[in-house]
Order: sequence, then C-alpha cells, then structure tokens
Amino acid sequence: MNVTFIGIGAIGLPMALQIKRAGHEVTGVDLSSRACELARESGLAAVSSLAAAPAADVVVAMVATPQQLASLVESVGTRLDAQTWIIMSTVGPDAVREQGERLRAAGARVVDAPVTGGTARARTGQLVIFASGARTDIDAVRPVLDAMGSVRVTGASLGDGQAIKVVNQHLCSVHIVAAAEALSLARALGLDPGAVLELVEKGAAGSWMLSDRGPRMLQGTDVTVTSSINIFVKDSDLVAEAANSCGAHVPLLAIANARYREAAQEGLGLRDDSRVIETWR
Repeated sequence: MNVTFIGIGAIGLPMALQIKRAGHEVTGVDLSSRACELARESGLAAVSSLAAAPAADVVVAMVATPQQLASLVESVGTRLDAQTWIIMSTVGPDAVREQGERLRAAGARVVDAPVTGGTARARTGQLVIFASGARTDIDAVRPVLDAMGSVRVTGASLGDGQAIKVVNQHLCSVHIVAAAEALSLARALGLDPGAVLELVEKGAAGSWMLSDRGPRMLQGTDVTVTSSINIFVKDSDLVAEAANSCGAHVPLLAIANARYREAAQEGLGLRDDSRVIETWR
C-alpha cells in the first residue's frame, strides 16, 4: 500500500518505520524540519506538508491535539475518494467523530485507531491498537495496522476506540502520579528510592508505569523524553472532558491532572512525563 504518515515525532516515526519494514511505501509528513531530518536519516521519505506527499491509499494521522486534527482535516479539501484515513492520535471521542464525519463527507473511509504502548513498543511493532469503525474499513487497512502492533476491534462506530483510550489514559495518568508519590514517600522515609523500586515493582504494588517510569523518575530533569508532561496535561484534560460529558466522577484523575498542570507551570512541560515527580518537594 502507499501510505502517508502525518506526525513523525517520538512515537510516530517508529510507527511509520514499522509500516515501511512490512513492505509498504511510506512518506512521512511533519511541520518540524528536525523531525523530517531524523526520518530521512532513518531511511524514511519525509516532506513538510501533506500537499507535497505522493498520492496515498492510506493516510495515518498521528498529530498531537484535537485542534491539530481539525486543522489537518480542514486543509485536505473535499475530494478524498478511495482513500482511507486512520486516526491514531489521542484526541477524544467527540473530536474523532466530528473530523471523521468531515472526512467521510469528502469521500474518505475512516478508522478510529488510537494506540497505547509508548515509544518502546512502537519501535518493536508491539503497540496495542484500539480500532473502531466499519468492519470492512478496518479489514481493508489491517496490513498497515498489523505492522504496528496488536489490533483490538472495539466497536463499529467512530469514537469507540477513543473511548477505550480515554479509560486507558485515565489509568496511565493516575499510575504515573501514584508512582511518583510513592517514590517521594520512600525518600521522605529515609529509604533509597531505587532499592524500594526494585523491591516492590514485581509484587502486588507493581504496575507497568511504576516499572517503566520509576527508573526515569530517579534520574535528573534532563532524562530522555519519551512522552512529555504536556502530553499528559492534554490527555488528562481529555479524560476529564469525557468524564464530564457523561457525568462520571473521577476524583483521582482530577488529582493527577493537577500535578501535570503544576509541573507544566513550573517549566517542565517539554520534559519527560516522569518529571512530574519534581512537584513533590
């Protein structure tokens, strides 16, 4: 398949490379000249605008925010016949429904397919993909989706995948903050946080986020960024909005959201999300 992959940042680039390794023709698109440079160094063709990309059977959207997705869809025009768009960004159910309908009105088929697993699993093609939409549309792009990870079909309607991702990001948001608080507690008790991490992470108190983010929490501010504080400000905001829209009570999410916002206000927005630990003094 000819694939255009929009958003070749920290997680998008390894996803696009997995599609290329599966034998598809892939062109990356990103406004960042540095992102395009890194893509080319990795052997992926890259351009700075969708208009500059060759005609595609499949367009993957991996932009950061609902606003970016809306701007992207607005820019593509009204003639997208025979093209399938896969929206893999975490943008919330409402955004994917609204923009998906705009794409459909222009003649495209649309699959809602947010992912979880982070950059580590993106590099190995082991992401979990929450796919929703018409089954025929999902089946048509399975060769592309399967290259990036394990596909879980979550529903027939656009937004079903995003709704699952909202629940996923609720847990991720809370688990990261819980890990930071626990390691801060260990330090306050006069313990070696690194030793405590090693002792508890494989027991009943362990979590994937504790094992993944914990070691980075024990490093300095300049730890390599795999997912930024700003991403979790955005994602926890999306969870809060979705919960509010359906009347769900999420007090733990509110606490986590406040921590990410505090970290961003302290100038840590572009730092790794593990640096939320710096909001504990």
